[in-house]
Amino acid sequence: MGGCLGTVPQHPNYAMNGGFPNGMELGLLRQNMQGFMDPRFSVGSDMLGNGGMNGITQNNRISYAQAAGGVPPTPPTGMCGGYGGPPALPSRCNSNAAGGSKKEIFIALHDYAARTTEDLSFRKGEKLEILNMMDGDWWQARNIVSKKRGYIPSNYVAPASSLQAKAWFFGKIKRMDAERQLLKTGEQGSFLVRESESKLGEFSLSLRDVNSVKHYRLGRWANGEFYINRRTTFRDLASLVDHYSTASYGLCCTLRRPLEVIEKPQIDLCYNTKDQWEIPRESLKLIKKLGHGQFGEVWQGVWNNTTPVAIKTLKPGSMSPDAFLQEAAIMKKLRHPKLIQLYAVCTMEEPIYIVTELMSNGSLLDYLQRDKGNSLRLPELLDMATQVASGMAYLEQNNYVHRDLAARNVLCGDNNICKVADFGLSRLMRDGEYNASEGAMFPIKWTAPEAALYSRFSIKSDVWSFGILLYELVTYGRMPYAGMTNAEVLTQVEKGYRMPCSPGCPDSLYQIMLDCWKKDECERPTFESLQWRLEDFFALQGSDYSEADVIK
Repeated sequence: MGGCLGTVPQHPNYAMNGGFPNGMELGLLRQNMQGFMDPRFSVGSDMLGNGGMNGITQNNRISYAQAAGGVPPTPPTGMCGGYGGPPALPSRCNSNAAGGSKKEIFIALHDYAARTTEDLSFRKGEKLEILNMMDGDWWQARNIVSKKRGYIPSNYVAPASSLQAKAWFFGKIKRMDAERQLLKTGEQGSFLVRESESKLGEFSLSLRDVNSVKHYRLGRWANGEFYINRRTTFRDLASLVDHYSTASYGLCCTLRRPLEVIEKPQIDLCYNTKDQWEIPRESLKLIKKLGHGQFGEVWQGVWNNTTPVAIKTLKPGSMSPDAFLQEAAIMKKLRHPKLIQLYAVCTMEEPIYIVTELMSNGSLLDYLQRDKGNSLRLPELLDMATQVASGMAYLEQNNYVHRDLAARNVLCGDNNICKVADFGLSRLMRDGEYNASEGAMFPIKWTAPEAALYSRFSIKSDVWSFGILLYELVTYGRMPYAGMTNAEVLTQVEKGYRMPCSPGCPDSLYQIMLDCWKKDECERPTFESLQWRLEDFFALQGSDYSEADVIK
C-alpha cells in the first residue's frame, strides 16, 4: 500500500485516456488504431508575408478537409499492396473557403518512395496538388509536373505558402536539441529557425559558429516586422534569412545553409495498415537474422517487396495471441520519435510476427561493443542517454511501464539515433518464461528490488533500470555487477550496495545513477526530470541569446 502516488497504473502497462475497455472484441481493435498526427502545422504562413494559408494545426487538418466539404471515409476493407485491392477513392476534392475548386499546392519536405501501387513517389522540393485530405494521415495527391497521382503521407508535405515549407524552419524543436543537432551534423554557418520555448509566438535563430552554437532572439515590432538588430527590420522571416545569408551583418558568421533534417517523421506502412494492421504473412520476406533473445528471433526483412522492416518472431507458446493483440493495440497508439514504431502483426498462426521499423545499427548494447560505438565520446553517449530518457518520458506521461529497459532493448540508427524497443512485451510472457524464479531468464541486474522480489513494476522501477542503462553506456556495454551472480546482486542491493563510479564517468552523471537507484521508489526522479538533467550537460558557454553587433 505504500507505493508512490501515480506509479501503479490501473492497467498493468497502460492507463492512457481512451484505453481499450475490458471485453472489447479483438476484431474491433484494428478499427481503432489511429496514429497521433504530426504537430508541424502550428504556425500561420503570415510569418512569410505572402498571403498563404493561415496555420493548419495538427487538430484542424481534418476540419480543414471537412470545411472543404469532405466527410469521414469508411474504413477500407482491402489490403494495400495487392492484398485485396485499394478502397475506392472519394471523388470530392478540397475547395477553398469561398467554395471554389482551386486545390491546395504543397511542397514535399522529404523524399518518399512508393510502398504500394496506390502510392505516389516524390522527391524533396517537388510540388504536389492535394486532391483529398479526408484521411488525416494519408492524402491523395497529384504531382504538378508528372501528373501522376496516389497516396502520400500527410506529414511529409507542407503548404507551399507556409512557414513549414521552408528548409530552415524546424518548428518546436528545443534549444538543446538545436544545439546537439547543429554540433552533430552541421558545419560552420549551418542554421535553423525555431519557435521560442519561453515566449509563445516568437522565434529564435540558432547558428553554428566553429564548435559552438549562438542563439539570436528574433524580435517583432507592433507592425509585424522582424529584426535581430533593431536598426534593420524585415517584413517577414524569409526576408530576414535572405539578408543574413549574404553577409554576417553583426552575427557571428553568415548564414550558409539550413541544417539537414536527420529524422523523417514516422508513418505507417501504407494508407490502411494504421487500421488493418494484421497483415498477410506472405507479404513479408525474412532476409537476415539479426539476433535472438528471450522473446524469440529478430530478422531484417522486407514488406511488400518495397519496404525494409524488422520482424520479431515470438517463440511458439510464449504468449497468448489474444493477450498480445490487446497489448499491441495499445502499443500501436504510442507514437514518439524515440520509440520504435509498431507497423503491423501476424497473429493468425505461430510464430507470431511483430513488424516494426528497421534500425541500421541494431541494439545499443551491440553497437557500444563494436568499433564504431567504442569510439563514442562522453557527449555523444550522453546524447544517446537523453534520447532514451525522452522516449521513456513519453511512456511515463501516458502511464505505460516498459518492464525491461536495458541497452539490449534500445535500437540505434544512423547519426547515433536511439529508440526504445520492446516496451510492454515482458508482461505478456507466460509463467516460467520470464519470472524472477528463473534466474537465467529474468534480468535481475537491471530490475529494481521491489520488482524483482515482489513483482511490483511501475515507471519508477523503469527509472532504476535506466540507471543501469547509464552504466552500460559509460562502460561501453560492460555487464553490470561484474563477477556477481543474480542471487548475490539481489542480496547485496537489498543491503544497500550500489555499483561504484566507473573510470571516466563524471561525478554529476554518477549522481544521476545513484538517484535512479534510491531504495524508496518515491525518491527516484521522473524521466521528465532525467531528460532535463541530461540536457543540462549540453549547456554551452557563450550560447546565451544575442543581438547582432551594430554595424557602423
